[in-house]
Amino acid sequence: MGCFTFIKVMMILFNLAIFLSGGTLMGVGIWVAVDDQSFVKIFGTVSSSLLQVVHVGYFLIAIGAILLVIGFLGCYGAQKESKCLLIMFFSVVLIIFIAEIAAAVVALVYTGFAETLLTAVVTPLLQEKYGQEESFTLVWNTTMKEVKCCGLNNYTDFTNSTWYKEHGVYPDACCNFKEPCNATLAAKANVTGCFDQILEEIKTNAGVVGGVAAGIAALEIAAMAVSMYIYCRLDQK
Repeated sequence: MGCFTFIKVMMILFNLAIFLSGGTLMGVGIWVAVDDQSFVKIFGTVSSSLLQVVHVGYFLIAIGAILLVIGFLGCYGAQKESKCLLIMFFSVVLIIFIAEIAAAVVALVYTGFAETLLTAVVTPLLQEKYGQEESFTLVWNTTMKEVKCCGLNNYTDFTNSTWYKEHGVYPDACCNFKEPCNATLAAKANVTGCFDQILEEIKTNAGVVGGVAAGIAALEIAAMAVSMYIYCRLDQK
């Protein structure tokens, strides 16, 4: 087996794995979108941090669809030796790579802006849906219990909420699970908001996060290099 054939086969197998992974993620995403309560009950501890900001079902469907497209372009393009599909594969991966770099820079440089944006989006949802929608409430209760936090910023996120107006108390997590969780006890407990707590956990595990990010970046660079190698070799055939 020549070098070109070996690289081509590896390209096909690698992208086949991406294609199958994308299909699996889409399947899980559809399941979560249809029955998110069972997902939270099974994976509550793992998924709670994401669930509080985005709807995991639609998130997984979107990621799965992207992986399906990438896997198809890479696998079928290499198998058929199609220059058009290979250059499309290269372009899609390059766009994703640039987007990831941009997102990382924004996250590192504009953390305060991200907090402001999340506050503007998440706080109104908390005030409107907490205690009203079972799955939404379960997600936040799981998050606040496991992460040991209260609201996005602190207990005041719930001050004008439907929950507070109906019950006159804050969620138990805002008072370290001491009852009744009124304003005085919540202020005294001073439980950290979930945004700061999750950010602190990310900083604590910065090495792992950085390693994973570097690994993904390396795979993307390798995929682009291999696709361009095959593309250029096709000109010589």
